[in-house]
Amino acid sequence: MTLTLGNYKLMLIGLGIIVLGFILMVGGGSDDPNLFSDEIFSFRRITLAPILVLGGFAFEIYAIMKKFKREE
Repeated sequence: MTLTLGNYKLMLIGLGIIVLGFILMVGGGSDDPNLFSDEIFSFRRITLAPILVLGGFAFEIYAIMKKFKREE
């Protein structure tokens, strides 16, 4: 089985989803070590970003397994 151009395009989309998930996880820390920030427990960092990362990996598996019809 060889990967086609369509597979590589889908894999780039999946990579973009994974990168977006990691970008959404960034931040939430405090500059002052004596001050605790509850922002680290936001919906975006705890729920949305991990779902995007896992969804991106699932999409990568789909992108690799998808068979495109060859035009002759």
